[in-house]
Amino acid sequence: MPGRFFRQDISWDDYREATGLVPPPGIDPPEPAYNNAPSQFVPIIRMAPEGEYVPRGTVQLAPAYWGLIPSWWNKPLSEKNFSTFTARCEDLEFSNTFRGPFRHHRCLVPVSGYYVWNGPQGHRKAYAVGLRDRPWFCLAGLWNRAMIDGSEIDTFTILSTRPNRMISDISSRMPVILKASDHLRWLDADNRKMSDLYAPYPAAEMQAWPVGSAVGNVRNQGADLIVKA
Repeated sequence: MPGRFFRQDISWDDYREATGLVPPPGIDPPEPAYNNAPSQFVPIIRMAPEGEYVPRGTVQLAPAYWGLIPSWWNKPLSEKNFSTFTARCEDLEFSNTFRGPFRHHRCLVPVSGYYVWNGPQGHRKAYAVGLRDRPWFCLAGLWNRAMIDGSEIDTFTILSTRPNRMISDISSRMPVILKASDHLRWLDADNRKMSDLYAPYPAAEMQAWPVGSAVGNVRNQGADLIVKA
């Protein structure tokens, strides 16, 4: 399951073609980022709530904190001691944390690939994982808006599923990767029949390669992180 992910250059035209997204006026698309980690703010794609730069229900890009904060959480963020940067797709309907966002606040997380680590403690190796024929794609996510320390904050999580035969060699879970034709279906909160989208992405369409240990330091953001070690 991704502990971090990377996103190469994506133009507004690319976003528009894949999702119907309406860009924020006068703003450039997000810059490439090669070491996005939990507890950072990164762009997600969602149906806009009230009060955004587009009408409610329009596909928009918005910054969100990676690590979903439930609506019922009313303590300082520093006291949150449970991990929510990923959510098991099998548990969504039964989880007090994720059930509400699944029913009302689904999102897409645009990435070019993600990182996983494999091996014994102290000797773990990092791998980058991407798709063979798509320079960027979307992971299925959930977002939520919470009130923390008197301020609203938008947060998100990435859905995980069982691994395909390629990923199973390096990780016990993988993110839910969506086909472009399923982007709007996932964003449609009125559609609850999503279980077929949780199937592992076809192994033949994916690739994984070893990368250097520098990916373990979130301050490293250069494109050299994804170069094969």
